[in-house]
Amino acid sequence: MPSKTNNSFKGIKAQKNPAKGAVILKAAENIFAQKGFHEATISDIAKNAEVSEATIYEYFSSKEELLFSIPAETIHQYQEKNLEILEYIQGAANKLRFLIYRHLKLYASNPDYANVVMLILKGNRNFLKTEAYKIVQRSARNTTQVLEEGIQNGEFKPNLNPYLVRAIIWGTIEHLVTRKSLFGKPHDLLGFADDIVNTIFSGILMPQKEPTINVNVRMKS
Repeated sequence: MPSKTNNSFKGIKAQKNPAKGAVILKAAENIFAQKGFHEATISDIAKNAEVSEATIYEYFSSKEELLFSIPAETIHQYQEKNLEILEYIQGAANKLRFLIYRHLKLYASNPDYANVVMLILKGNRNFLKTEAYKIVQRSARNTTQVLEEGIQNGEFKPNLNPYLVRAIIWGTIEHLVTRKSLFGKPHDLLGFADDIVNTIFSGILMPQKEPTINVNVRMKS
């Protein structure tokens, strides 16, 4: 079972006005998605959030901290919800299907977030040194743990490499999301959920054993 999320992360909840911090963060996400990190200014974000520039600096020390706080907050909430639901899902295959759908939905329902992650953060080496990146890593571990669970309970093939399978799943999703961010296609990310699941399952599920049928035939003399 995937491990519990790290409760030491406080994020905007620890700020004096979490609601205002959330508004600023959403405004930053929107501006970064439209203009890119380097072209965006604190003034742009302040105008979008309908606050003063000074107010932004009361919540975030720099433009870079604003950028890194976007995935930290988003993935922390996403992770908490995933763990809450996973407790009620039986079987590793069903859990993996859920995680694939959730990962696609995360990007499909928030194109600004998708643009920030795929077009700005993926190439930012400083991001790899942050607490925000550790939160993303913890979320990625959910998939690995579910794959390991499936291997242990006999649902998945015993010779699987969980890390490689996870990389295939996440890499496929990120490729689709990056194309959508750059070219606007594919239009329906969630429409790929079943294809991804079926392709992965065709390679990792243990084959179903054919039922044994015993037939007794007696010949009359």
